[in-house]
Amino acid sequence: MAEIARELAREIASREWGLVTGGGSVGLMGVVSDEVLAHGGEVIGVMPRHLVEREISHPGVDLHVVDTMHTRKALMYDLADMVVALPGGYGTLDELFEALTWNQLGLHTKPTGLLDQDGYFAPLLEFLNGAVTGGFLQAEHRALLLHGSSASTLLDDLLAWQPITVSKWISEEDR
Repeated sequence: MAEIARELAREIASREWGLVTGGGSVGLMGVVSDEVLAHGGEVIGVMPRHLVEREISHPGVDLHVVDTMHTRKALMYDLADMVVALPGGYGTLDELFEALTWNQLGLHTKPTGLLDQDGYFAPLLEFLNGAVTGGFLQAEHRALLLHGSSASTLLDDLLAWQPITVSKWISEEDR
């Protein structure tokens, strides 16, 4: 999985963009940060005080230490122009779904995508498609989450993405 993180990092650096991460030096977060820095890019990390030692904060990033996870996510979203999730666990999904929820509620209009490798996110995408079929998620809101297996293609799709406005979260017949 590290190669997909390196691919994303190289693509970010080649576009002369900065990277906003959770500030850790471990896992794919560390891999993508290392690679962006190795290619001369800027990396901003945001980490709550209680995780600075636990997640082993990355020494090469411009680290913003905050008080809470909520503050972390809010600052990360404020600093970023788009959200890209790599394969991960609960923390990744928490940050991903908060970004999608804020977009759905109109709190921001930043494009959000999954950079998938080897179908890692296929079960999640199937679940979301099932939520549409089941009437729990509008197709327009499902479309808030883009996905791709190539960093360059996903970033191009995120750049081309246009925000949507839906007046209601569910239809009248679903009430």
